Amino acid sequence: MKKKMKNIKKKKTKIKKDKLSFPNQLARDELFKCPIWYAKESGFVDSLNKASDSYIESAKKNLKKDIDERNKKYGDKGDMGHVFHSTTLIGDPNFKKLQDYVGATSHNLLKEMGYNLNDYQIFTTEMWVQEFAKKGGGHHTLHTHWNGHISGFYFLKASEKTSLPLFEDPRPGNLMNSLPEQDKSQVTYASTQINYKVEPGSMIFFPSYMPHQYVVDMGYDPFRFIHWNCQAIPKAVLNA
Repeated sequence: MKKKMKNIKKKKTKIKKDKLSFPNQLARDELFKCPIWYAKESGFVDSLNKASDSYIESAKKNLKKDIDERNKKYGDKGDMGHVFHSTTLIGDPNFKKLQDYVGATSHNLLKEMGYNLNDYQIFTTEMWVQEFAKKGGGHHTLHTHWNGHISGFYFLKASEKTSLPLFEDPRPGNLMNSLPEQDKSQVTYASTQINYKVEPGSMIFFPSYMPHQYVVDMGYDPFRFIHWNCQAIPKAVLNA
């Protein structure tokens, strides 16, 4: 006797669509920004190069004995690896216009960053010129300027073949957990180092806490620049 097979209807489970869902797009806040400002002003290059010549010559004379002794001991390498660092430029009338501009600009930049400067006065506390060795090897390792609020550079001699400033992310936590970048040719949130190509007349301002260095110069072209630190000093201290 044949049994009739019943058509079994499969029950479909109805899935209730949840009216709630996670957002497709997230809002983003740009927090804890770290600015770098730059400009090009070539009008002072010739005069400041001329005014700084004597400072560089003096710095070279001060290091001549050390360089000669090294070359005598290890072979003639010329001035390779040296950086000739001047004494202070503050007080020299040839640099007063630059000093005044740097001080006023630093005041405006600190206000732009959101600082209340009502009880502070801005001073250009340090300004000097330096030149890297003709034989190459001049450089600066990574450092910050703890004694300032705004620092900067004005380049007098530079080219595509010379050293350049390289800035590093000042957030230690980000460096501790950094991941590979998708494209190192682009500046993104993943970037941990950024360099600036400079030429005579290039000017850069940055917060003094920003770690920076100068990559090793190969000695192909002269490399000279002015460096400064500006500090906000409490008026109460000045009037004490």
